Formats: sequence, C-alpha cells, structure tokens
Amino acid sequence: MEVLSDDVTDTLAVAVQRISGVPFDQRLRSGKDLGETMVVAHAAVAAEAGEHVIVLIDDGGGCRAAAAEGRRFQRLQAEGKAVGSIRLIHTLTVLERAAGGEHLPDRSAMRNLYERLRNLDDGLPPLATTNLLNLPCWQ
Repeated sequence: MEVLSDDVTDTLAVAVQRISGVPFDQRLRSGKDLGETMVVAHAAVAAEAGEHVIVLIDDGGGCRAAAAEGRRFQRLQAEGKAVGSIRLIHTLTVLERAAGGEHLPDRSAMRNLYERLRNLDDGLPPLATTNLLNLPCWQ
C-alpha cells in the first residue's frame, strides 16, 4: 500500500479529466467522490506506466470508474500496447480472506474491526447484511 500525493502533474491531470469529464482544478473544487476519483486517476497513471494495480473501493461511483478504467487497459493490452492493469477489490473481499487468520482470529475481532471501518467508510453495508459472521472458518 502506498500513499500518493495529489499534487498536480500533467499525467494525473489528464487522468482526472478523462475519468471525471472535467479539468483537474475544477474537479478538485468539488468534494463529492473526489477521493475515489483520485484513487482511480493514480491507478490509471501507474497502469499507463506498466504497473499492475489493485484498488480498494466500495463506493458505487468509484467502483464504476475503476471498472471502466480497468476495461480500458484490457482494450489497450488487446491492441498490443505495453500497459499494466487495474483490478478492483472491495473491503468485504479483503475481510473475508483475512477471516480466521492472524489479524481476524474470531468473530469478535471481525465485529470490532468492521465497526471501526464502518465509522470511516459510509460505503460499507451493515455487518448483519454481509456474510462475514457466517464464514466457514468460524464453524
């Protein structure tokens, strides 16, 4: 995991405009879904440089933008361009894979972590609507 700067660069500005449909400086003035836009833009810049990037997004609009960019890189690869890729994963997938392991050894640990995450991310559904407490590792 890497924390990236949102300082404007030519490549980042181009990516933000392609993803959001508005110029970088104008997009920065609108806070709605700005974090997701910046994550996808950074991922696109890295993929254009040949990196294979995994982005973790739960928000619907952010997911759609990341999926669209991922498809764009698949098309570029099919055309023979030397580019990387963007793969989208969700918080629930990460938690499901970590369940029963060192960091989430039991349901109580899952409940505690999920509550903390949900306080920071309004895109996460209520724990009771997920399958996280009914995984085979808890049986």
